[in-house]
Amino acid sequence: MSGAAAGAAGGLPLSAAALDRLGAEGRRVTAWWRDDDARTATPELERLLTLAKTYDLPLALAVVPAGAAPALAERLAGEARARVLLHGHAHANHAPPGEKRAEFGDHRPAEVMRREIAAGKAKLESLFGDRFRPVFVPPWNRIGGTARALLAGLGLPTLSVYGAAKPAGEGGPAELNTHLDVMDWRAMRGLTLDAADGRLAGVIDARAGAAAEPIGLLTHHLQHDESAWALTDRLLALFAAHPAVSWVGPALLPIAK
Repeated sequence: MSGAAAGAAGGLPLSAAALDRLGAEGRRVTAWWRDDDARTATPELERLLTLAKTYDLPLALAVVPAGAAPALAERLAGEARARVLLHGHAHANHAPPGEKRAEFGDHRPAEVMRREIAAGKAKLESLFGDRFRPVFVPPWNRIGGTARALLAGLGLPTLSVYGAAKPAGEGGPAELNTHLDVMDWRAMRGLTLDAADGRLAGVIDARAGAAAEPIGLLTHHLQHDESAWALTDRLLALFAAHPAVSWVGPALLPIAK
């Protein structure tokens, strides 16, 4: 079955066709998969890990250090596909009323944020060892200039948010971002197949080629309804099987800019 036929069968015909076009032109895209908000082992995490195993794909878990449990480290110990990223500090909103939620916006002193980031990194390094990768994922995908400027000096050379990557400034972090969130947050359910297909096809067309940034798929296992799980399954099935897609390896090394 061609990529387009497989995508149509799975409800993602536009995305499959975009990948088919790339393959016909001898071009490829690179992909990676980030899931946010992990703290401990849960039934939802089991379901997520089963998907990673089914499609034999690397999974980056953004773990909240405040409340991160030894049970999570124990569960991931035998999962060769899983790596851990630093997901803020406590996933707490510090933005003033009326502003979009942010934990590491420009609302607090730099030294307070420095201590939290450093403490979170140390905790995840202790819990997960070399399974931890030095990538900072700010809650709600928002970060201010003050916190951004702290990252490299704290041993976090890579930032992961949502949307097209910004060029790294002098001494600033590179970005390894996500581009398709499976959730419709206004409706608190998974995106419809049509909406996801249209968005992903556009992302594929915009990021094709050897020098383009990897396409990031974003999931949130603790918030998924059945439509989000079904969409995640279909996205992974398409990307895992299509010859025009290669995957960022499980080590998730920071990308060079």
